Amino acid sequence: MAKKVRIGLIQMAMSSDTLANVKKAVFMTIEAVNKGAKIVCLPELYKTLYFPQDKKKNVKKNLESQKGESYKTFSAIAKEKKVTLIIPIFEVAGNKHYNTALVIGDKGKLLSAYRKMHIPHDPKFYEKNYFSEGNRGYKVVKTKYGKISPLICFDQWFPEAARINALNGAEILFYPTAIGSFADNDTPEDMHDGWETVQRGHAIANGVHVVAVNRVGKEGDLKFWGQSFVCDSFGKIIAKASKDKEEVLLADLDLSYNDFIKNGWGFMRNRRPDSYKRILQK
Repeated sequence: MAKKVRIGLIQMAMSSDTLANVKKAVFMTIEAVNKGAKIVCLPELYKTLYFPQDKKKNVKKNLESQKGESYKTFSAIAKEKKVTLIIPIFEVAGNKHYNTALVIGDKGKLLSAYRKMHIPHDPKFYEKNYFSEGNRGYKVVKTKYGKISPLICFDQWFPEAARINALNGAEILFYPTAIGSFADNDTPEDMHDGWETVQRGHAIANGVHVVAVNRVGKEGDLKFWGQSFVCDSFGKIIAKASKDKEEVLLADLDLSYNDFIKNGWGFMRNRRPDSYKRILQK
């Protein structure tokens, strides 16, 4: 039987005005919900410009706890509208900082907080200077509308993260994201195509739907390429946003298709974990 859910992707451009970013995120989230979305996801670090493009910057003012201002703002919306929201924050916990995605359930309660596991450190993506590696493992969250797993940006490139979440029962993988290219160069198409293709591959190999939510706009030396998208559990693009416009992107998912793919292709039942020991070696 069909198991359908409408989801909303919030593709935004951010400014240096964090309050304005929050207001915009709230407005666009409510728009998505009013159009029938039951699960809505914001982009990575939705409150701020992408500060890790600088090697060292004082951004402590942007830190918040798991139940800080973002949680308070969006838990009220989740409770009133009876929806599930994925809200990425710059988290402070003790003396450590994390790139975290909150999952807020339809009763306004915090269901989970996933801390980004894979932290890049490359020119203009100096994230190790700001974020500790996630220390709570991967999360599968049972919501009213399906079992979902939040992952974050660089996690997109790692098949192990997708596989673990699928083995643990995830039906949809959500990747809030901030990715683009250097602003003084055109985005190489193969760079964007690789980003999209690897995630579609996760969908196919694991029989899960995949949702990638990117930002748009030029920030300093970076130009974010947008093109947030949703694909089904055999990698078919269901919905895709533009390269440069802010959008509320909606997609209707039939999660029963996951089992059709898993049963039909047998990728999961024909696994050979006994032959994968090398993966655990450095």
